[in-house]
Amino acid sequence: MVEPMVTFFLLFLLATGTQGQTSDEVSWAKRVDTGSQVVTTMQFYFHDTLSGSNPSAIQVAQPQSGSNSLGGFGNLMMVDDPLTEGPDKNSKLIGHARGMYGQAARNELGLIMVLNYGFTDGIYKDSTFSLLSLNPAMQTVREMTIVGGTGLFRLARGYALAQTYSINSSGDAVVGYNVTISTYI
Repeated sequence: MVEPMVTFFLLFLLATGTQGQTSDEVSWAKRVDTGSQVVTTMQFYFHDTLSGSNPSAIQVAQPQSGSNSLGGFGNLMMVDDPLTEGPDKNSKLIGHARGMYGQAARNELGLIMVLNYGFTDGIYKDSTFSLLSLNPAMQTVREMTIVGGTGLFRLARGYALAQTYSINSSGDAVVGYNVTISTYI
């Protein structure tokens, strides 16, 4: 026979949805199953390094003629940027953002972002989401569109809020991301 206190505890856990942590849970993301879809929220940091002997972003194209626009209209960068749990470059690596971004606006800093965010940590290992959106980089907070994904993010739709955490004179930047993704069950 189950003790009344044990029964109460088990019923409490079921009613509140509180369950013990598993080794797959991560501190930078949370999943909520609503019954018809799963909503995942994440917070992580994107490290875009342009300088030094081992940059994570390199220029692969530029306009044929000189560009007088803000940010170099037509410049295209290929990236393999680390994603970390915290803003420090030595914090836990949780994945990479791979793809490209280019200066797509003539009179303002507007980057077209075509990136795949792939994760290597916990239950998100080998899952990705794709972002395709204009990043108005001079705005304090930028909202960008998530258009798909793989693994746990198959058929993803959602948005990413990006906010620059730090940037140096070489253009090396750390950007905080708050992401909300919905997927069907």
